[in-house]
Amino acid sequence: MALRNADASTLRTFLGYETGVFHDFSATIDLENVIEVGIDDFNDGSNGKTGYATVVDPSGTELDQAFLNYTGIRNTGIKLGRQYITYRNAPFHRYIGTILWRQNWQTFDALTIDNRTFPDTRIRYAYAWNINRIFGGDAPEPLSHFDSDSHLVNIQYGGLPFGDLEVYGYLLDLDNAPGFSTRTFGARLHGKRKLGENIAALYTAEYAMQTDHAGNPADIDADYFLGEIGASCQLNRFIDSVTLKFSYERLSGTGGADRFVTISGTNHAFQGWNDRFLVTPGDGIQDFILTAVMKIKGANLVAAYHDIGSDNMSYDYGREFNLLLSRTFRKHYTLGLKYASYDADNNPGNSSRNGVNAGTANDIDKFWIWAQFKY
Repeated sequence: MALRNADASTLRTFLGYETGVFHDFSATIDLENVIEVGIDDFNDGSNGKTGYATVVDPSGTELDQAFLNYTGIRNTGIKLGRQYITYRNAPFHRYIGTILWRQNWQTFDALTIDNRTFPDTRIRYAYAWNINRIFGGDAPEPLSHFDSDSHLVNIQYGGLPFGDLEVYGYLLDLDNAPGFSTRTFGARLHGKRKLGENIAALYTAEYAMQTDHAGNPADIDADYFLGEIGASCQLNRFIDSVTLKFSYERLSGTGGADRFVTISGTNHAFQGWNDRFLVTPGDGIQDFILTAVMKIKGANLVAAYHDIGSDNMSYDYGREFNLLLSRTFRKHYTLGLKYASYDADNNPGNSSRNGVNAGTANDIDKFWIWAQFKY
């Protein structure tokens, strides 16, 4: 049965408080409330409106963060409790993230250690015993949360003349979703090199290997590759800057459970904003991406084009076009418009494999408008 078009209007209110430091201890608590405002013709994952397309912004009030922070060890921060965990600039949290585009953010009940003892080096470790997901506490398990026994290690070194080096190991043990329990090890090099007074070359290379971990019933032997090259140019007073970039991203897959997954990442930022590929299809992904970013009189304009195909059997999934315009006024107010259009390829491979790769053969368009006040 075809789903009805969804229309959603929601309001997120966030309130946080951070104490002062007392004997090297401090505390942070953040509360979040999401409500429907006006239009509510959508399936949020737990409201029972299954005849509509899904918009994962469920109503509810949640404890977003509640952690104790200790800074009594030189060059080291320790946090215990519910918190955000990210290792890269927002929103590109490929493996571990907050999924900050959604109204209800992903949080971690965890112990985290952040050390900067060595020059140009940042070492971070986390032990997470629970992952609170974006679907909200009223959703059934494991949509509501992952029962976790996971270890996360991320090391970044910025002392190289040609770029920043990152190595990582993420051991996800998810008791109530064992099919997503994986062991991932990888490395990333990201750099920027001036080519002239107002222009710079940009480049990124990353590789990772993933295997099954803990109670995963499948035999996983997958890998990941990312290559990017581009340029950034500073211009005049009207157009502040322009960045152009070409990227190739591959998440391997062999036609079933043996595929590279990033179940705890901010996956909305990858493979297009229509979220057709939040969970890697069984046949894997190859994504060729063109991105343009412009800063014009304080406004941000982003355009991206994705040509997405399978890794296994080499057929096309489809193409997606993304467009975003946002501007912040007087430091506290932000307005934004965002559009995404996914055009599925009708080749026999894509149609016949839709059972393995759910949703990849279906067109979809989404439009967002938002306003934010932050103080």
